[in-house]
Amino acid sequence: MTEGRASFPIEPWSLTEVGLDHSSLGVHESVFALANGHIGMRGSFEEGEPVVVPGTYLNGFYEERPLPYAEAGYGFPESGQTVVNVTDGKLIRLLVRDSPLDLNYGEIIEHRRTLDLRAGVLRRLTEWRAPNGRAVRVTSTRLVSLVRRSIAAIEYEVECIDDQGDLYIALQSDLLANQTQTSSGPEDPRASAELGRALINEITVGRGRRAVLVHRTQRSRLRVAAGMEHQVEVPDTSSEDLEYGADLARWTLAARLPKGTTLRIVKFLAYGWSSRRSAEAVRDQVEASLATAKLAGWERLLREQRELLDQHWDEADVEIEGDAELQQAVRVGMFHVLQAGLRAERQPIPAKGLTGPGYDGHTFWDTETYVLPVLTYTAPEAARDYLRWRHSTLDKARDRARVLGLQGAAFPWRTIHGEETSGYWPAGTAAFHINADVADAVVRYWHATLDEDFDRDFGAELLVETARLWASLGHFDKEHGFRIDGVTGPDEYTAVVDNNVYTNLMAQRNLREAANAVKRQPDVAGRMDVSDAEVEEWLRAASLMAVPYDTQRGVHMQSDAFTHHEEWDFANTPQDKYPLLLHYPYFDIYRKQVIKQADLVMALHLRGDAFTLEEKIADFAYYEARTVRDSSLSAAQQAVVAAETGHLQLAHDYWGEAALTDLQNLHHNSGHGLHIASLAGGWTVAVAGFGGMRDHEGQLQFAPRLPERITRLRFRVVYQGRTLSVTVEPTQATYRLQDGEPLDIRHHGRQVTVDHEDLELEIPTAPQVEPVHQPQGAEPRRRSRPASD
Repeated sequence: MTEGRASFPIEPWSLTEVGLDHSSLGVHESVFALANGHIGMRGSFEEGEPVVVPGTYLNGFYEERPLPYAEAGYGFPESGQTVVNVTDGKLIRLLVRDSPLDLNYGEIIEHRRTLDLRAGVLRRLTEWRAPNGRAVRVTSTRLVSLVRRSIAAIEYEVECIDDQGDLYIALQSDLLANQTQTSSGPEDPRASAELGRALINEITVGRGRRAVLVHRTQRSRLRVAAGMEHQVEVPDTSSEDLEYGADLARWTLAARLPKGTTLRIVKFLAYGWSSRRSAEAVRDQVEASLATAKLAGWERLLREQRELLDQHWDEADVEIEGDAELQQAVRVGMFHVLQAGLRAERQPIPAKGLTGPGYDGHTFWDTETYVLPVLTYTAPEAARDYLRWRHSTLDKARDRARVLGLQGAAFPWRTIHGEETSGYWPAGTAAFHINADVADAVVRYWHATLDEDFDRDFGAELLVETARLWASLGHFDKEHGFRIDGVTGPDEYTAVVDNNVYTNLMAQRNLREAANAVKRQPDVAGRMDVSDAEVEEWLRAASLMAVPYDTQRGVHMQSDAFTHHEEWDFANTPQDKYPLLLHYPYFDIYRKQVIKQADLVMALHLRGDAFTLEEKIADFAYYEARTVRDSSLSAAQQAVVAAETGHLQLAHDYWGEAALTDLQNLHHNSGHGLHIASLAGGWTVAVAGFGGMRDHEGQLQFAPRLPERITRLRFRVVYQGRTLSVTVEPTQATYRLQDGEPLDIRHHGRQVTVDHEDLELEIPTAPQVEPVHQPQGAEPRRRSRPASD
C-alpha cells in the first residue's frame, strides 16, 4: 500500500479534505472513519470508487485462521484471529445518465469532505461533470450513532447544476458482502492477514425499500446481519426496484431531475452479530433496529449525536493557545478515542479502533496503558465496559497460565476474543507486563470512580489473579531480592531479558494493590481462597522487587546488564533502514543498546513514585540517546517525561509527533487504520505532560509547566463524580470544580482543596538541565515556530 502524506487546513473543530489526492487516499479513509465502538466504517466514498480499503467492521467479529510454524513448540498458539470486513452498507452508486460517478474520471469542479468533531458526522460536497457533459452537485452526510449502538445512516442528495435540460439519473443503494479488498502487502507485519471470502450467506430477505443479509464465518462460527432501509424525496417522476441475492442486496431508484431540483434519500443501516443466536434471531434484531431508526428519523439522529458530543466536550475538551495545528490534532485524536470505545460495551478496543484492518484488528496492552487513561478521566463508563470485557476473558487467561506452568491469569499479548494469537513468543507470550497493565487500569479506574460494584464484581478478581501470576513467574533470590526473569518489556527490540524495570515496578504495584483489594473485598478473597500467607508473600515480593541500577553510569538499567550491551551504530544506519524490524535480524537488534519505544522512560511516568527527580533526569538523558521511536507508542511517553525533567521544548516536539502521527502519516501505514494509542497520547501529553497530572495511590496531583510557544492550556478531567477544570499559563495554574464536592489535590507537591471558586497558584521554575540527544535521524521535528497560527 503506497501512502502519501495527507494535508488538511487547520481548523479548531473539524478536519477537511480539499480536492482529491490519490496518493493519500488510504490515509483519508482512515482519518474520516466513523465508529461508535460497535460499528466502524472507513471513510471511503459512497460511490465505491476510487478506494483503497473499503472496510466496515463490527467489534469482536473475526475469523479464525491457522498459525503456521516452521518449527512448532510447546505452548505456541495454534489459531490466529483476523477482523472481518463485513457487509458494506455505505455504497450508493450514482449514474449520471449513462456515466457512473467516479472521481477517477470526468471533471472535478469542486470537492471537499469534512469530519465535524462537534456534530460527529462526515460531510461531503462534490461538484462533478461527467464525460458526457452533464454536471451534478452531490452532498452527503454520514453518521454512525454514538447513542444507538447498532445504527448508522447516510443522507445523500443529488442536484442537477448544468443548463442542458432535465437530467435522468439512477441510484443503486447496496448491501455488499465479501467485498474485494486491495492487498496490504505481505512484507509489513503490521498489516492484516488475507482472508479471502470470509462470509457464507444464510438468509437474504427484502421488501419495499428494505433488505437484510445474514452471513456466518466458516471457522469462528459467528453470525452477522446487516440491513438497510430508505426514505426518499423525489422532485419529479421516478421508478424503484429491489433485488437481492447471497452477497448483494440492491435498491435502485431512477429519477428525472429538472434543473435546480434535488433528489434526497436517507439510508438507514443496522448491524448486529452473535456467536450464539440463530440466523433468524440476528435478522429480526436488525429489522427491529431499522424500524426504530426510521421512526426516529434523520433529524433526531443528528440531534442525539450533537447533544451527546456537546456534553462530552464540555467535560473533556483540551484547549491549546499557541499551536493551532496541535489544537486540531488533539481534538481529532480525542474524537477517535471516543469513537473507539464509547459503545464497545464489553468488547475489546483494537489498536486501530474500527478504522482499518491493521494488526488484524487485535487489541494489545496499548488499550490499558494509553487509551483507558483518557477514557477513565473523560468517559469512565467506556473504561468500565472495556475492563468488564477483560474480566470476561479471565477463564481463557487462567487456561493460558496453566499451559505455561503458572498460577493466576496470563492475559494474551494480542487477541480479539481472549485467546493468545501472537505467533512470535519473544514479543508475545514473554511480554508478561500486559498483566500488570491490566491491573494498573483496574486500579486507576477504581481510584477515579470509587465504583464499589465494579471493585466487588470484577476489579478485585482481576487484581488477585494477576498478582498470582507474578508470584509464580518470579522467584526470591538471596542476592537480588524478588526477580522476574525471561520476560520482554515494552521495548520489543530487547526481548527475553531478566528484571525488566518497567515490568518489575508495574508488577510491584500490582502485588500491593491486590493486597489492598483483598482488604476491601473479603468476600471476594474468601471465594477465591486467598490466604493471609499468600497476601504476605505478595507484599514481601513487592518490597524486595529487583530494580537493576548501574552505579558506574549512574542510571537504572532497562533490564539486567542492558547498559553493558554493545551500542548500536546509529551513524551508519541509513534513514531508509527504519523501522529496524523490517531491515535487520532480530538476533542483532536484541543484543544491542537500541530501543524501539520508551520502556524504562515509561516507568519514569507510570511508576514515577519509585524514582527521585535526579534519577529521572539522568535516566531520561541516557535512554533518549538510544530510542529510535520505530513505534508510534513512544513519542507520547517521551514527551511526558521530557516535560517533567525540564525539557519543555523537546516535550512540545514529541507532542506533535504523537498527535500528528496519522494526520501526517508519520509511520507510513496510517492507511491500515489509525494509531489509537498515539492519538490518545495527544491528550496524555497535554494532561500528564504539561499538566503534570499523576494518580499514584489514588492521590490526584498536578505539576504543570508550559513550553515557550504555548501561552495557555486548559483541560478538564472527570474524577470521583466531579468535573475539574485546570488552566495552565506561563506563571500560574488555576483550578476550579465545574460540579461536585470540594476535592483535595496536590499542586507541585503542595496539598490544596479545590472548590467552585478559582484557585490560582504559582508555577515554580523548571529544573535546569543539560540538553539531551537522540540517535542520528531520530530527532523529533521542531515546533518552535508557529506553522500557521
